Amino acid sequence: MKTNSFSHLFAAVALAAAGVVSTVCAKPSAPVTLRVEFDRPVLPADEVQRAIVKIALEGCRHDRPAERQPVNLVIVLDRSGSMGGEKIVRARDAAIEALHRLDPRDVFSVVIFDHEVSTLIAPQSPSDSAWLERQIRSVTARGNTALFAGVSQGAAELRKNLERSGFVHRVLLLSDGEANVGPSSPADLGRLGGALRKEGISVTTVGLGEGFNEDLMTALAQRSDGNHYFAAESGDLARIFAAELGDVLNVVAQQIDVTIEFPEGIRVIRPIGREAECHGREVSFSLNQLYGGQEKFLLVEVEVPAAKENVIRTVAKARARFAETSGGAVRELVAEGQVRTTRNEALVKREANLKLQADYANNVIAEAKTQAVALADAGRQQEAAAVMLQTGDCLRALGASYSNAPVMQAAAEAKKEAEEVAKDGIDTRKRKEMRADSFKTYNQQQN
Repeated sequence: MKTNSFSHLFAAVALAAAGVVSTVCAKPSAPVTLRVEFDRPVLPADEVQRAIVKIALEGCRHDRPAERQPVNLVIVLDRSGSMGGEKIVRARDAAIEALHRLDPRDVFSVVIFDHEVSTLIAPQSPSDSAWLERQIRSVTARGNTALFAGVSQGAAELRKNLERSGFVHRVLLLSDGEANVGPSSPADLGRLGGALRKEGISVTTVGLGEGFNEDLMTALAQRSDGNHYFAAESGDLARIFAAELGDVLNVVAQQIDVTIEFPEGIRVIRPIGREAECHGREVSFSLNQLYGGQEKFLLVEVEVPAAKENVIRTVAKARARFAETSGGAVRELVAEGQVRTTRNEALVKREANLKLQADYANNVIAEAKTQAVALADAGRQQEAAAVMLQTGDCLRALGASYSNAPVMQAAAEAKKEAEEVAKDGIDTRKRKEMRADSFKTYNQQQN
């Protein structure tokens, strides 16, 4: 079953602490490392405990640009009437910024859409940049928004080079409006994203201004394992496109599947944040790609049975399988994590993993924001504020217990945001900001 439940939030906050790095079985030359960590590597003896397990993948950064993988990139550009004026000018500039970050080993194409869809630039080398720039600068705004068809056409252009070895395939979608021609629901676009992911294609979505549907755009990005950005102003676009190309040009692994097995006696309560599949004591998740120098992870809340003092117990075993972008070789990594028990309360706190605690805090705040948006949509503004406030209170207690300054700061920010929601509600811009913030936290998007 897929789960992203909020139901155990407050119990988890009250019982969580912080963790340890486990055994990592990876060759030094591997482009990816795999870790299993715990919120508390040392647990109180003689009591049933809840713990947070972190399964983390980290990509090794390229030493030299020449080592990077080639990119098959299509920019899908909304040219509907609402994109007129400064918006279309800035959008063209951002597309040209992306073009200039590529080199002859890459493939570049551009699809434009309003109520109709057309390929402005067929897939080709970006070498003739002067001609390509002229094509991009010719785009003007008109018509309605056939977003689904635009993304579908962009994917069709990528498929012309889908079989080329070692390429990273990416749709970069920019739109400022509601999808009002063709399929237009978040479910429709989510299904499209899921289908493209199976082909090795990710879709990054950029929502401009306050007129786009953030539920639709985040569903498309999440299901395809792309990124999502909210550009409040058109002046933000060049920076966003540059940040996105920084990720795309630094992919070190693709088609990543991770399975975590929990031994008999360990009860899986729920994954936190990132979407995952749960089948009894086995949890799995997948990524379309992993970037160099970045960490992607899943948090899982588990129940650990009581044990006597000084017992060492294996709590989780993880296995990751992926394809290297350089050469396409399939690699496999394994890691396991153990905890031990003590009656020394000071030792439990001293060994706490404060970084994991902060990751946990950020994810439960993201869950609180997701629930608050849903409550506000239903007209339950004060309940939305209460969810944020209660989350902040629980995290403040957790941070104080372990003298964890980042958790205390996150709790303070959650409380401040709760007060703003109680006073002003969640308007269009605030909703987009909250949805984008939650997405970035769940997916560990750094830009």
